Amino acid sequence: MLETRGLEGVVANTTRLSDVIGDKGQLIYCGYDINELAGKVSYEEVVYLLWNNELPTGSELNECREILRQHRQLPQAVIDFIKSAPKAASPMDVMRTAVSMLGLHDPDTAMQGTPEFNRQRCRSITAKIGVIAAYFHRARQGKPLPPVRGDLGEAAHFLYLMCDEAPTQEAADTLDVAFVLHADHGMNASTFSARVTISTLSDVYSAITAAIGTLKGPLHGGANEGVIQMLEEIGSEDRVDAYIEEQLAQKKKIMGIGHRVYKTLDPRAPHLQRMAVKLSGQLGEPKWIKMSERIAHLMHQKKNLNANVDFYSATVYYSLGIPTDLFTPVFAIARTAGWCAHILEQLEDNRLYRPLSKYTGEPVGKKVVPLDQRS
Repeated sequence: MLETRGLEGVVANTTRLSDVIGDKGQLIYCGYDINELAGKVSYEEVVYLLWNNELPTGSELNECREILRQHRQLPQAVIDFIKSAPKAASPMDVMRTAVSMLGLHDPDTAMQGTPEFNRQRCRSITAKIGVIAAYFHRARQGKPLPPVRGDLGEAAHFLYLMCDEAPTQEAADTLDVAFVLHADHGMNASTFSARVTISTLSDVYSAITAAIGTLKGPLHGGANEGVIQMLEEIGSEDRVDAYIEEQLAQKKKIMGIGHRVYKTLDPRAPHLQRMAVKLSGQLGEPKWIKMSERIAHLMHQKKNLNANVDFYSATVYYSLGIPTDLFTPVFAIARTAGWCAHILEQLEDNRLYRPLSKYTGEPVGKKVVPLDQRS
């Protein structure tokens, strides 16, 4: 019996959606290299691509955008929950709970389980998840919740809800590219969670809730928060070298460096690096990117490890004014498109996941000692 911890190297399923080619540093969505998509297509186009296996025509894109915008409004009970949630709560916990609550307010239960029902639920969750994150951010500050709008793209709408004003085109375009880069990434832990859950023929809300709970972990989605915390701890560019030396001497992990799958450069990182450099220059706060570049250089020099997508996305989000504890929720907003695509794909030819485990306990044959004789 093959034994592989963490299922490393095990092919759990087939997928047409995305491929991560670690030794070549490639990420593919439905036949498109990520470098062909980033900066050339919008996030909504990628949503359509993942759900339909082709890029949309102009009319199909307009229809996709309109459908998503029509589904943005949250049920009042979910809004009330967001307002009442503890201000110190983790935004990921609020997001997970709110998505689960959405399942209580689904009006089409008679259709539940049909392909169109599941697709409709995917549209609804994808449209609402950014609203949940932005609304909680404002609610915890005691600020009013702006009404949803129907004239903004997904990235621009999230920034608008956070600040109660329309973002600049450049800010919206920057976040849109980040959404494209994060939309899907092979059989990662949260995607696997979603597929395992839906394979039991549970519902879409449960599958997305499971994915969010998985993404919350610092070994998966939480790494980008750790990057900014590391930069803040270092404080200035002249302290980078000493910090890295100390961390390496103590055999500690450098957040945002290295990747489980990529053996060369993460193909998403250069796109975010360019955006981080540009944003840092415009905002007059270049120290974060300078520190990041120095860390990346040292880690490549000393350990032959490259920066991953989390390393530069942290600086991009920080420069856009997104609070550190919303970095992982932003990741979840983008990845929801991929999670939903995998859920729909899993249901096309479903088989329940049931891996084996290797027993390492004591050999069979132990006898029960009566309770009054146990010491």
